[in-house]
Amino acid sequence: MSEAARSLLQRWGASFRKGTDFDSWGQLVEAIDEYQILARHLQKEAQSQHNNSEFTEDQKKTIAKIATCLELRSAALQSTQSQDEFKLEDLKKLEPILKNILTYNKEFPFDVQPVPLRKILAPGEEEHLEFEEDDEEGGAGAGSPDSFPARVPGTLLPRLPSEPGMTLLTINIEKIGLKDAGQCIDPYITVNLNGIDLTPVQDTPVALRKEDTYVHFNVDIEIQKHVEKLTKGAAIFFEFKHYKPKKRFTSTKCFAFMEMDEIKPGAIVIELYKKPTDFKRKKLQLLTKKPLYLHLHQTLHKE
Repeated sequence: MSEAARSLLQRWGASFRKGTDFDSWGQLVEAIDEYQILARHLQKEAQSQHNNSEFTEDQKKTIAKIATCLELRSAALQSTQSQDEFKLEDLKKLEPILKNILTYNKEFPFDVQPVPLRKILAPGEEEHLEFEEDDEEGGAGAGSPDSFPARVPGTLLPRLPSEPGMTLLTINIEKIGLKDAGQCIDPYITVNLNGIDLTPVQDTPVALRKEDTYVHFNVDIEIQKHVEKLTKGAAIFFEFKHYKPKKRFTSTKCFAFMEMDEIKPGAIVIELYKKPTDFKRKKLQLLTKKPLYLHLHQTLHKE
């Protein structure tokens, strides 16, 4: 085994154990982050060119399937449904396979298929792969939009059924202010209730239009939990993402969040922060000193 392969397997193994430890301790946010970051690393290795990889094509297929299982477990932790989930005990069966990937020659224990690398980076990965945002795109005319891979439409969810005495929250994402709004390709926003409370992640469709320093959405997000059931320390996160033609992936440009004490009917503007998304809200850096914000409108529904 080469030194490079040994180092990779050690890092992957440590990340795998870290994720399953968080999972078993009930630290779901941390587990999801760890699973998603590791899945991206495995996907990239599985799709690397033969000359640039430490692994054979069969080994890379197994690596890609492990990445799929990590994604399935991550999705299960974010799901409100309990049936047909990928369980922690299932995932733990894969640790010895990953550890011994160079000698593993049995049938993979789960009927899954490798997921194509979606070029969507996990939190924190962009730091190591990108240059400064301002000088990398080359202006609004960089490439032809027709040549870009089609993005899956939004994954918005319907409003939950009403319950007596309970309040539901609809957030209309009106627009976001950015100094280079016109240069953003296929922009959309990922909404995630992150904290102790976990609900399914939702993606908006691609923005309606770009105008001056604004990207307009005018789309409703139905928060998938009753307001009364939200934990005090939770926050609703909004990650603005766009496609980068030079690097051929979709990346987070900035993020914003709304805390529980900000839930009230009417319009609200919230500040934008530099990536990577800091779900723990410990090291926040404003994106700009200019008066540019995420513009939202909240509606509360109560029986």
